[in-house]
Amino acid sequence: MFVGLKMLKNFIAMPPDALVEDAQRLMEEQRFWMLFVVKEGRLVGYVRTEDIHAAMPSLMTGLDRHEINYLLSKLTVGRIMRTDITSVTPETEIESAAMLMHNKNLAGLAVVNPAGDLIGYINRTVMLEVLAEEMGYGKGGSRIVFEVVDRPGVLKQVSGIIDEMGYSIISTGTFTHRDRRMVVIRVDTPNPSTIAAALQKNGYDVVGPEDFKHEWQ
Repeated sequence: MFVGLKMLKNFIAMPPDALVEDAQRLMEEQRFWMLFVVKEGRLVGYVRTEDIHAAMPSLMTGLDRHEINYLLSKLTVGRIMRTDITSVTPETEIESAAMLMHNKNLAGLAVVNPAGDLIGYINRTVMLEVLAEEMGYGKGGSRIVFEVVDRPGVLKQVSGIIDEMGYSIISTGTFTHRDRRMVVIRVDTPNPSTIAAALQKNGYDVVGPEDFKHEWQ
């Protein structure tokens, strides 16, 4: 999955010479916490709601209303925007973007084309939706989780067992737990007990929440 297939396009963008009060009004109306700053289509920065709130009081202190109105009429987005932009291209793998957000503790990433033009953005909500989608959530069926020592051919063998039993695999996922690999498979049946039994018969350690209670109690 690539970022370009999941990126959001309903972002707010303004030029650097836009007034901060206009940006604030627009963000409040649209309920956005951030807007991008673009110059001739290219991404040059961004402004958050907290940046706007922090800038205005510092300029208002000790001023009368006329002076406040004058300063607000001159305060532009370009004066308070942040330029520490982290962006990705639409070709970026979604898991790479997720790890980038995690490592930098970012709420979202701008998506730009090779010319640096802003074409979208991706945020934590999208990442969570992608995770749920990849795990087959909402597609029905049931989950089976089993642990195996990391070795080649596991998924091929397991899928063969399930296919021989006449069931279909909706989704698969793998996670690392300590020194073992946990494989999660969603199958198209409301009761996966017969599949779980067949996997155990073939040497796979099928697990559930009860097998890990000692780790979180």
